[in-house]
Amino acid sequence: MFNFGFDDFEDYKDDSRLEHLAAHFEQQESGSYFDSDTLEEIASYYFEAGRFEESLRVIDRSLEMHPYSSDGWMRRGILLNNLGRHHEALDSYDKSLAINPTDLETLVNRGITLDSLDEPEKALQAYSDALRLDPNNDEALFNNGVTLERLNRISEAIAVFEHCAEQSPDHPEVWYELGFCYDRMGQETNSVAAYDKHLDIDPYSHDAWYNRGIVLNRIERFREAVDSYDMAIVISDDFASAHYNRGNALANLGELKEAIVSYKRVLEIEGEDAATCYNIALAFEELKLYESSIHYFEKAIEVDEEYSEAWYGLGCCYDAMERFEEALAYFNRAVVLSPETADFWHAKADCAYNLGRLPEAINAYRTVVKVSPSNREAWMDFAETLFEAGQLEEALNAYRTALSLKPDCAQTYFHQAKALFALGQSEESVRSLKMAFRLDPTQRDEFPSAYPELYGDQKIRRMLDLDQ
Repeated sequence: MFNFGFDDFEDYKDDSRLEHLAAHFEQQESGSYFDSDTLEEIASYYFEAGRFEESLRVIDRSLEMHPYSSDGWMRRGILLNNLGRHHEALDSYDKSLAINPTDLETLVNRGITLDSLDEPEKALQAYSDALRLDPNNDEALFNNGVTLERLNRISEAIAVFEHCAEQSPDHPEVWYELGFCYDRMGQETNSVAAYDKHLDIDPYSHDAWYNRGIVLNRIERFREAVDSYDMAIVISDDFASAHYNRGNALANLGELKEAIVSYKRVLEIEGEDAATCYNIALAFEELKLYESSIHYFEKAIEVDEEYSEAWYGLGCCYDAMERFEEALAYFNRAVVLSPETADFWHAKADCAYNLGRLPEAINAYRTVVKVSPSNREAWMDFAETLFEAGQLEEALNAYRTALSLKPDCAQTYFHQAKALFALGQSEESVRSLKMAFRLDPTQRDEFPSAYPELYGDQKIRRMLDLDQ
């Protein structure tokens, strides 16, 4: 929004004199005479101090003296807009325009108020009217772009912001909005460049440093992202989101201990937060510090007891510690909370298998391949467990499904052979082994230990050319 209309106010204001004038006005408001210049000073003094109600009272006094001042009505509209009295603001702008229909500032401020009232099309029309008067006016262009952005018309917003930047390259907010819009359009390099332009003008903009870090992290320029978050934090040390995303970038760099420091700073600023506790737990888990990891997974669950990923994380920690009974209990809780998450079911299946509970493992694997039918690894685990449980036909079908997902996998052919042999399909078994050897000759070396019965059959060795 345009400023209140006193562009040179800073040049001549004297705080003590203005305080005296304001006090005099408040004491003798109705009975004293103040000329228009003095009222202008008092109104601006209040405006600069954010005392909009008092400023409005002064402007109303001025308008009683000069009811045909288009500038006065515009200023009244700005104050009412700042007070959230948007409809009254529009009435004031309309009165200003009735006196001076071509007042560009009033048109732009009217557009801003219409946008605040969620009437973006009318706002765009107001900006269009202003731009007809001055096609290169930076405030009309900028606010036009902001409204287009709110309407999700990002490409149009970019074109307007770019024009605005050409006309007013030192307008910091234009570059900020361009950075945001470029990011929305997947133009990350342009986004970073725009934020850099903004920061050249306003180097203490912690939000810009933060947004720049977000974009850099997304394009895997993690070290630069950390540097951006560091700048945001230097400017605003209690900027929790910057600490949090700094932790994420450091984790992506494998600097887990430093990431944990950043995440813990978030907890100092915001208190217990489930997502932050979860990330700390993940970092400790990756460091194989399972007891610490368990502590923070439990903290995450204390904050949000339906945090399925945290229950899963607890299961993974206990599984890594080979405490399978406890792990299975946590995996069971995870799949109840998130029954469509294949990884949770897969972990449950593996854990049940490790406990020798083949029926439970089979049921869990069956759910995995139902939820994620293109998961070849799950089909292989399912097939192996079915074979071990003696469910040979279903095991063979599972192997064949795994092969359909990756037809050139030597290992699948190699393992499928044992199901075929167990089902009495010796020739098919030999063909499967030959395919495995062709795709991966090292499988020949594993054959004697993996298939001692077949290897002991001279006829089969000859069919597989193993005696040459």
